[in-house]
Amino acid sequence: MKHWPAYLQRQRSEYLKPSLPLECIADMAVIIPCYNEKELSLTLDSLIECRPPETNTQVIIVINSTVKSDEKAIQQNRETYREAQKFSKTFSTDRLFFVPVIFENLPKKHGGVGLARKIGMDLAIDYFYKTGNPKGILISLDADCTVSKNYLQDIYDAFQDKKVQCTIHNFHHRVEGNDEAIEKAIREYEGYLRYFEEALKYTGFPYYYRTIGSAFAVTADAYVRSGGMGRQQGGEDFYFLQKIFPMGKVAVLDDVFVYPMARFSERVPFGTGPALQKIIAEPDGQIKVYSMDAFAALKQLFDTIDHFFKQPENRVEEKITLLHPSLQEFIRHNNVTADIMDCSNNCAGRVSFCKRFFQHFNAFNIIKYLNFAHQEGYFNLESLVTCNNKYLKYIGN
Repeated sequence: MKHWPAYLQRQRSEYLKPSLPLECIADMAVIIPCYNEKELSLTLDSLIECRPPETNTQVIIVINSTVKSDEKAIQQNRETYREAQKFSKTFSTDRLFFVPVIFENLPKKHGGVGLARKIGMDLAIDYFYKTGNPKGILISLDADCTVSKNYLQDIYDAFQDKKVQCTIHNFHHRVEGNDEAIEKAIREYEGYLRYFEEALKYTGFPYYYRTIGSAFAVTADAYVRSGGMGRQQGGEDFYFLQKIFPMGKVAVLDDVFVYPMARFSERVPFGTGPALQKIIAEPDGQIKVYSMDAFAALKQLFDTIDHFFKQPENRVEEKITLLHPSLQEFIRHNNVTADIMDCSNNCAGRVSFCKRFFQHFNAFNIIKYLNFAHQEGYFNLESLVTCNNKYLKYIGN
């Protein structure tokens, strides 16, 4: 834990003031950002109904608002805080202890779910440090989620493998009021998330795992070593997990479910809420996604990278001319050849070379490439059905 104090000292002291109760000795902390939520108790009740793991758990509820939040949301937050305090007094036990904290007037630039998630996780890091627990586990959840009964137990059990640094959980959205349009749209969106993960895995990219803010857990030490959660107003889960995945073993827990509420939202620029609006706005109600052919082109590159190792630059460029034209153009525009040469010059073996390559050509660059290839007309966005059929043909080859 020698690097933990330096991390904590870099954090804003006002965000660490509501210290967690040290008398409750826990190995796990569930962090729940909460903004303008009327039914937080559904999430808390769901955690109570979980089968208990062989350890204690603290549930940190970060009720938050910003300087630009409207008065109605602020009042709802305050009511939620009072209700959460009552809930904690009524239902907290040594095994499962609920800790609501409230932060108001967070800065306009960074205030949002990312900062709230970060505050909760940093409070947990401070707690684990003060209790001398280097093996603490941080579990990320959202305030509109219920969970499967094996949620806490199976997550804890997965981390008993000392190599595991991160767990990824399954998901299935709930739909309120039998709204057929939202039901159809959310299943399309879920299908896209699963398609994207499988297509990325097909390419050979090692860090293909889904990145959903309410559906992952990490070791406290990996969290600190990664530099912690970002303060983005949306997509903080994606940015954070891209730092975590290369740090150690990732366990995908397909039997552990979170059940978020499917609903419209303008709080973040991308994610479930905006995706639902976009899908419903489509004339045929079908999501349009990156072509499977673009992923196949990526596979061609990733299957080739170990042949770049210790090759002269002209030989690397010669091999690049054998790739799909979209990749040749992307590589030229983004100076990827220089990255390849950097990897080759600074690695002693092929394994370290490939690992370093994927630090350069990471998930951000993959999405950048996919956008480039579709915008430049190399590929067209296609229906999910079409892409899934193409995927089955590719994996059958």
